[in-house]
Amino acid sequence: MAIVTDHFEEYRRLLFGTAYRMLGSVADAEDIVQDAWLAWHRTDRAAVDNPKAYLVRTVTNLSLNRLKSAQVVREAYVGPWLPEPLLTSPDIAEEAELADTVSMAVLVVLETLTPTERAVFVLREVFGYSHAEIAEVVGKSEAAVRQSAHRAREHVQARRPRFTTEVAEQREIAEKFRAACAGGDLGEVLSLLAPDVVSWSDGGGVVTAARRPLHGPDHVARWFLGVLAKPEVRGVEMHPAEINGEPGLLLVYGGVNAGALTFESAGGRITALRLAINPEKLRGLQP
Repeated sequence: MAIVTDHFEEYRRLLFGTAYRMLGSVADAEDIVQDAWLAWHRTDRAAVDNPKAYLVRTVTNLSLNRLKSAQVVREAYVGPWLPEPLLTSPDIAEEAELADTVSMAVLVVLETLTPTERAVFVLREVFGYSHAEIAEVVGKSEAAVRQSAHRAREHVQARRPRFTTEVAEQREIAEKFRAACAGGDLGEVLSLLAPDVVSWSDGGGVVTAARRPLHGPDHVARWFLGVLAKPEVRGVEMHPAEINGEPGLLLVYGGVNAGALTFESAGGRITALRLAINPEKLRGLQP
């Protein structure tokens, strides 16, 4: 039994990271890791030459199966669907490549890939697996994997944020937005938003959220301040936090983490906001 636990614990973070990037869901990723542990527990471990490869293959295949069923659920989802936010350690934002692959912006782009392309991208671009290793994991030829990797890389590069912002500047922008919202200062909020700003809010039909993306500074600013002024949410506080590897704001209500707000910015102004407040998708924000 000790052998099972030792090998599995050694790779647990890798397995969770693989599943989370593929599924965009903390809850689903945790379920996948648990299922992988059960599969590992049932297998003849003496016959496994490479435990790491076996476990990654198991998690990848389980995630691929989950993705197929998740697509049906997301087609019927109320309002914009955002990946589940995840609190990350403050130092991850300093590791630019690692932070980027778990950022909300990139996870949203990964949603537009086919399940196989998503698996190939995560294993190749995030964890550095060779095409041959990935072919063994996903059960396809090496040539097919190379094609999938090329398509996925081009797709992600074409749609990921075009500008990168220094971590210190991101934190400053997040703090300015927090202060402006707390003070109900419409003019200050407007000054922080780029002319082409877009805002997505994911309430899943459970809590108040915009059912469609909001475009333009005026719409975005007035919607945010209008929601915060409502009596039922007037006690919401925003706290700086590292969310999905980047500076963001954690929404706290009655001492409970109730949502997450992440940003994209360029030239000192916010170009995109993503607000995740569906209470069924906040598992990754809990201590």
